Amino acid sequence: MFSSLHSGAVLPFGLSLAFALLLGVVHGITPDEHTWPITFSYAIGTYSVRGGLIVGGIFALAFTLQRAVLSELAYLGLSRVLSSPAINNPVYIAVGSAMAIAGYIALRRAREHHAAGGPPRPFVTPQMAALHGVIAGFGVGAYALVLYTVLAPSMPGPAFGFLPGLLFGIGTLIIQAPAGALFGYYMRRLHLPDRSIQSIAARSAGETLYFGGFAFALAGLAGVLWPAAVNWSLPTHIAIPNLDSINIGLVLVIFVVLGIGLTSVARGVRRERALLQRS
Repeated sequence: MFSSLHSGAVLPFGLSLAFALLLGVVHGITPDEHTWPITFSYAIGTYSVRGGLIVGGIFALAFTLQRAVLSELAYLGLSRVLSSPAINNPVYIAVGSAMAIAGYIALRRAREHHAAGGPPRPFVTPQMAALHGVIAGFGVGAYALVLYTVLAPSMPGPAFGFLPGLLFGIGTLIIQAPAGALFGYYMRRLHLPDRSIQSIAARSAGETLYFGGFAFALAGLAGVLWPAAVNWSLPTHIAIPNLDSINIGLVLVIFVVLGIGLTSVARGVRRERALLQRS
């Protein structure tokens, strides 16, 4: 299906919109570096199902609105500019910088509250989640290529150009908001006192954003200075974008979510349990 679209196939209006929605759902499920690390970081920082659902939804909603705007621009003739893979490196730098700044603030607040003897408050603001959604929406991959070069230009008029991007974002939202709730639920299932969970959540969210942000920014900088360093890929022969190869995007998802995020949570659980045993 993807290969036929890239080869120039044109879908009818209704089918184009349905496919845009389906494309967004698959995009939300697969390990995309522009969604999962950010949703995970903010959701664990809320340490609640409701909080995770809210921040995951806000992030995806901002992403949706941004994709709708770019879809309209693609219809108006900017598809070649918007679908250029060269955009990814500046996006990595911008996303990474925003993550690192948010992580630094979260870690500083956690230290301040710890020194004051009080439980750290979760550092998760709707504004930062929305900002990340807007920035991440500029990333270009196989999904964006189909959206900007096939679906948006196939709309019957400028009044409809935004619809593929809007439905693509809604499809992503359908997955990312519940994913945020799931991450929040995971934090509540640690079977520890609320103060311990708050401490783990604040520190883990901060470390994931901070160190993950540096990883994104370094990947983007390497791509600007040495494109071969980030343009490599190893095919997996799975005919689904984000799963069809092992590349820098997949490496970033694994490193940030598993290497930093879950490792930080596990380390925090061991620390808090040790403190509880000594008290």
